[in-house]
Amino acid sequence: MFYNAGRGVVCGMASALMLLLLGGGVGAQRPAQNPLFRNIELCNGADRSLPDIQIGGCTALIDSGKQPPQTLVIAYNNRGNAFSSKGEYDRAIQDYDQSIKLNPNYARAFIDESIKLNPQYASAFVNRAQVYLNKGEYERAVQDYDEAIRLKPTLEAVWNGRCWTRAIVGELQAALADCNEALRLKPDVAATLDSRGLTYLKMGQWDSAIDDYSAALRLDPKLASSLYGRGLAKLKTGDTTGGDTDIAAAKAIEANIVGDFARYGVH
Repeated sequence: MFYNAGRGVVCGMASALMLLLLGGGVGAQRPAQNPLFRNIELCNGADRSLPDIQIGGCTALIDSGKQPPQTLVIAYNNRGNAFSSKGEYDRAIQDYDQSIKLNPNYARAFIDESIKLNPQYASAFVNRAQVYLNKGEYERAVQDYDEAIRLKPTLEAVWNGRCWTRAIVGELQAALADCNEALRLKPDVAATLDSRGLTYLKMGQWDSAIDDYSAALRLDPKLASSLYGRGLAKLKTGDTTGGDTDIAAAKAIEANIVGDFARYGVH
């Protein structure tokens, strides 16, 4: 998994590429006897591989011409994650596009069971949404979150991602509804409380923002976005000392936090 700077929005999901490949031509050979297993490990990010190493493993699988569609779906998705972690967002989107295009060829006829067996079917949309979010293409990000929610509506992180995106663009009531659903599915998640805190902050509901940011910080005391957001809300309530203290703490953790909030429409 990887995370947005300063907060905990999930945009990568675990994969099970080894399991898929066991049914896709590797046969009964032991891992040491088949070089495919090494590429599987690298593509899965084994031993926390560097992005370029993971890209190499996934590329070897993709270019082999021997893997079934369900394996290629995950290989493209994992390679997209690696490109995204390097900040190469356009290349990441190309790989997520390929993953999404391949999926209908093997999963749509069995969609419910396929999602249970292979969450990557939804995760390619989640990951592509995060890339669009990082690029500031918020409408496209929301569209991908919409599709991910349709495919996997019980995943709280997807609702949180759409909440965060909608809060940034000012769709505050819709954002609030998304965050509430995320917290219903999984209460006490710092990232979701942080997202709802931003929503309340932009709505001018200072006390509610402070409450959510404080709850997030009890779970993750170093969450810079919650410290900064709470600081701004405290300043609005007249608590200058408390606000300045939170803002200073946030800046010490995340040097770009002021610029981040400016992009979120909060100054």
